[in-house]
Amino acid sequence: MKVRQIEMFRIIMQTGSFTAAAQALHISQPGVSRAARHLEVQLGVPLFERSQGRIRPTAEALALNTEIERSFRGVESIQQFARSLKHGAYSVLRVACSPNMGIEVVPSGIAALLETLPDAAVSLEVLSRAQQQMDVLLAEQVDLVFSSVTMEHPLFESRPIGHWDMVCLFPAGHPLAQKKWVTPRDVAEEPLVAFQPDTLQGRVIEEWLSGLTRRPVVRAQVRSGQTAASLVAKRVGITFVDGLTAIAAQQSDDLLWRPMKRVPRFAIEAVWNRRHAPSQQAQHLCDVVCRVLKKTYQIGHRIDTKNEP
Repeated sequence: MKVRQIEMFRIIMQTGSFTAAAQALHISQPGVSRAARHLEVQLGVPLFERSQGRIRPTAEALALNTEIERSFRGVESIQQFARSLKHGAYSVLRVACSPNMGIEVVPSGIAALLETLPDAAVSLEVLSRAQQQMDVLLAEQVDLVFSSVTMEHPLFESRPIGHWDMVCLFPAGHPLAQKKWVTPRDVAEEPLVAFQPDTLQGRVIEEWLSGLTRRPVVRAQVRSGQTAASLVAKRVGITFVDGLTAIAAQQSDDLLWRPMKRVPRFAIEAVWNRRHAPSQQAQHLCDVVCRVLKKTYQIGHRIDTKNEP
């Protein structure tokens, strides 16, 4: 059966007469009658009983119509699915991120994305180690990673969306609040919540303090900026964390932060597996997260300025 024959047969079954079908198809009634006869000859079975200008479908016609309707439902489902693509309703966007990005920036970006695309769905996983982030991308368990550590691999493509710096975080009321910038000499012999030596933060701070003859006294060691902030809030000591963690921590009245002099700047990137082009959803989320990141730093700077001497 050709597509035109299927369409004509379906309309005959829906309308119940050759005349009504002809009107729906904008052709003559004899044309529909002849086409129906031709189809019966082609299939080798009668499809309609004709009596006194009326038609009645045979069992063969009813069986054929059932199959045609099943196929049309499939086509309509495909059409509906195709229309939904631009609304992001076709799959769950799987996202992973570094802990500092998972505090505020990525959740805010996801919320904005879902407000724009209410039919979309997103899963979010926070992974503390860069190797974990690489593993889930290589295994194609996530579509997109927002990482505060550069991830290099032949299968990865990335887009820079911002940066982060190390800052000094300390309890409210600490003498460091009187400074605009913190230098290594300012923290000599201070009690310190340090990062483990094998972490990026641990290596950066070790290099930053390397010129001191008197070193801060390590009171605790951690792997997480949020854990470090919690210990500082308990007045265990001061710490050095990324700016995003510090901005989030300073939402309470217990903690303050100041920028550090001569510390390196690190890129924040959106990374995906190059075997698949990023979806429209993923690209949209990258745009939103980039804007949220800039806004977060602007708000953080205003908060910090309020607490300057």
